[in-house]
Amino acid sequence: MKALLVIDMQNVYIGKDHSKFFNYNRQQIISAVNKVIDDNGENIVIYIQNFMKKNFINKFAPFKAYKETKGAELISELHIVSNLIFDKYVGDAFSNNKLNEFLKSKNIDTIEVIGIDGGGCVALTALGAIKNGYNVIVNTNAIGTILNKNKEKYFKKLKQQGAEFI
Repeated sequence: MKALLVIDMQNVYIGKDHSKFFNYNRQQIISAVNKVIDDNGENIVIYIQNFMKKNFINKFAPFKAYKETKGAELISELHIVSNLIFDKYVGDAFSNNKLNEFLKSKNIDTIEVIGIDGGGCVALTALGAIKNGYNVIVNTNAIGTILNKNKEKYFKKLKQQGAEFI
């Protein structure tokens, strides 16, 4: 069985009033992500939200993604087809043990990843999925990237570890 992980499609990163730090082709990514969600009707669709901890260092970050704030919410344009939402505070969504426990309980063996950023959280989550024994599909049609140098490094590593790219 397959699960689709929709990574970090939140207001602060890609919403209408997103942080200027994130310069994605907003409409193109949102359309592509929504198409993949719509095409995965028979699979489990899971949304991943990235949050920042409220600490001294994060006070100075160029953007804010604190839990229970408007910026941290999933974008309104996103097709929400399930209530399966998991939190994370670092790049790899598998840092949240509840995600892996849920996937195992549903006999998921394949993970497809989409969302933002290909040079960060999407790639790190894909690597985390491989580490946890899943087959991984990286759907490059629905991944936004501003960290291109990181993306190249991570995608090379993912290919070496057997991830499928579509």
